[in-house]
Amino acid sequence: MIYISSAVALIMAITVLIVRLKATKKPVSLKKIVLPPIFMSTGALMFLFPMFRLTGLEVLEAVLVGMLFSIFLIKTSNFEVRNNEIYMKRSKAFAYILIGLLIVRLVAKWLLSTSIDVGQLGGMFFLLAYAMIVPWRISMYLQYRKIHNEHFGNGKVAKV
Repeated sequence: MIYISSAVALIMAITVLIVRLKATKKPVSLKKIVLPPIFMSTGALMFLFPMFRLTGLEVLEAVLVGMLFSIFLIKTSNFEVRNNEIYMKRSKAFAYILIGLLIVRLVAKWLLSTSIDVGQLGGMFFLLAYAMIVPWRISMYLQYRKIHNEHFGNGKVAKV
């Protein structure tokens, strides 16, 4: 089971990397910033099932590690104005950071799978990912609004 979930994580990481690199070629919108965490939040339904439920300490650990990891994503996500629209700046470090986070995640999963039940581990890694994505997307939102207001003024409505 651990090998299957690791393979799925690898495929997802490669997909995210490709999607993020392609995203630099298209203008950013508020919708593209805000919707991914909303869609991902449906994964929290896993906690309805007892095998995925976590202790308070496990929740705290997963959230703190996720927020720590989000710092790397925040530092490598910047915007620029091109052709009168806002785009993500391509960062060479972003790909390396995603790969590094994947490696850390896989190693942690292999180490923790001997002492934590696979369901609880899945719940912890979901929380870790969500706690990583939400601060990153909030930072992106704030950056986007700042750049939009600087270049297009407060009166003009941002493209959604």
